[in-house]
Amino acid sequence: MLRKQFEEELESLHEEFYEMGLRAGEAVAKATEAFVNHDKELANTVILEDARINQCEVNLEKKSYELLALQQPVTKNLRILVTILKASSDLERIGDHAVSIAKATIRVKGKQRVPYIEQDISEMSKATLRMVDAVLHAYIKTNTKKAKEIAKEDDQINAYFKKIYQNTLKEMRENKETIIGGADYLQVAGYLERIGDYVTNVCEWIVYLETGKISELG
Repeated sequence: MLRKQFEEELESLHEEFYEMGLRAGEAVAKATEAFVNHDKELANTVILEDARINQCEVNLEKKSYELLALQQPVTKNLRILVTILKASSDLERIGDHAVSIAKATIRVKGKQRVPYIEQDISEMSKATLRMVDAVLHAYIKTNTKKAKEIAKEDDQINAYFKKIYQNTLKEMRENKETIIGGADYLQVAGYLERIGDYVTNVCEWIVYLETGKISELG
């Protein structure tokens, strides 16, 4: 009976982790959409909804520590709880970066913008979101092969960052009116680049969940 209850509680944690990941991904999507479309209202929505992502992490942490204390799990079940504790922290940071992008939207509204750089930022965001979505599915299925493939996609995110960085500096040198907005382009691209890093971290925890070994995938 206790064993069955423990397994049900673990399954509940899996579902809550997945839900947290969906919320974090949605936050990034909304934040980037707000930034590119200069949508201050949508940006404020992202900031307000971040409390729900933070609460998800608090709930997962509390329940995981309770199970660790009461059940004293070993081997695979122990790795599940460790993975949820560590990976939920990465998801929370993804949400934090979404908030930072949203705040950049509010800060630069009305300043001169550079459409082709904003298009690159939009494409970078879509690529990042594909990683977020894919890693959640890999987590649910404990698919280590897929996790390793997803981690390699971070190279594309880094390439986007380099392209945006170089083009933004070029625009800032040639047109001083773009300096204020350009600084935010650099920041937003940096936030998206770090989100890719956090997804890679989750990939590493998926590999740990299956193998019990921490591997550097980035």
